[in-house]
Amino acid sequence: MKIFEAGRDKREDILAALGPQAMAFDQSAAETVAAIIADVIQRGDEAVLEYGRKFDYPELHDLTVAESEIEAAYQAVSPELLEAIRTAKANIEDFHGKQVRNSWIEAEERRMLGQIIRPLERVGVYAPAGTAPLCSSVLMTALPAKAAGVPEIIMCAPPRKADGLIPAAMLVAARECSIKSVFKAGGAQAIAAMAFGTATIQRVDKVVGPGNVFVTEAKRQLYGIVGIDMLAGPSEALVLADATADPALVAADLLSQAEHSEDARAMLITTERALAHSVLNEIKRQKPQLSRRDIITQALDRFGVMVICGSLDEAIELVNYCAPEHLELMVAEPWPILARIKNAGAIMIGRDSTVPLADYIAGPSHTLPTNGTARFSSPLNVDDFLKKSSVIWYSHEAMADALNTLTELASAEGCDAHTQAVRMRVDSPPKADRKEAT
Repeated sequence: MKIFEAGRDKREDILAALGPQAMAFDQSAAETVAAIIADVIQRGDEAVLEYGRKFDYPELHDLTVAESEIEAAYQAVSPELLEAIRTAKANIEDFHGKQVRNSWIEAEERRMLGQIIRPLERVGVYAPAGTAPLCSSVLMTALPAKAAGVPEIIMCAPPRKADGLIPAAMLVAARECSIKSVFKAGGAQAIAAMAFGTATIQRVDKVVGPGNVFVTEAKRQLYGIVGIDMLAGPSEALVLADATADPALVAADLLSQAEHSEDARAMLITTERALAHSVLNEIKRQKPQLSRRDIITQALDRFGVMVICGSLDEAIELVNYCAPEHLELMVAEPWPILARIKNAGAIMIGRDSTVPLADYIAGPSHTLPTNGTARFSSPLNVDDFLKKSSVIWYSHEAMADALNTLTELASAEGCDAHTQAVRMRVDSPPKADRKEAT
């Protein structure tokens, strides 16, 4: 891990280490994805199957997951795992159920304004199954959509190379979320199929869920054709710690973050030099016991950061600059500090509120803004699956009262047809009003 000390090291070097990481544009990946999208548009299922055989399972001949496969998945998972899935599901549903909003209308004597809120008609969940079958991501993306009232949710996931099946835990999670259909389709071809629709895979209004560089590139290229949740980068976590923090627990949390991938970012900002060095020693002690230690080593060597600050105020300033996906406040008095945190995707308060709780069971979706985008965006939530229509009604009298104001604004923009459309109505009242005038 890189260690910086405020006042000793250059501030610009510290900001560069904590700030958004430049995402290298991969021209080759962009061209590959564009070709796949064009092919799926032209050949539909045939193209999706061909890419599935090329990249995933060589004997793939059917995109649809059969009911028998889902029944077998329930038999394959342990009772304990099924109970864990259902417990996490209940927590996620409870949290996101509180986010639901209703349509509203405010009626006055001469005008009425309001907003109609409706769920999207169909949402597509993409569930990767690469180095780990992410059944938790199925729950965290589908259940906010379900809470919003989306009537139909489908899912695409790549089949395993060994047997052409989708991992049992993912299928069980999908069924528990009331996902209507599951398809054996991965990569950019799955995103294209959901964006445009094929004979087998239904066209959706929005695609959500994590994926590799090709999935993310497909979402980028197809945004506007279909809605997307976000262009998520590698996962990241930042621990803000003072002298009261347990270095063994801080190290454990940094290690749990680093095991996500070689690109994961694990960061510590502390006011205590002794704590930083104790955490380093704990990392060295704990890492050899972990199964994903090679991935952890690469992640910490490339993106691990520790910053030692002269004051808590300085530390909080750097936290807000970083705008981390996950933030842990492992400090003596976290609640006053919480009020000063402006930018973070999810905030864990105190010693026992670790990031893995948020990843799996706490309730809020773990689909969070990464790479500094928490400065302007939010975690996946019910609002991401709602669309809103404004409702406007003006009486003739209210419109006449608004004419002068509207004329001034329209004239400033050179839009006299706008003024004319209103003036013609003012000069020609509705028939009922004409009768009253006579």
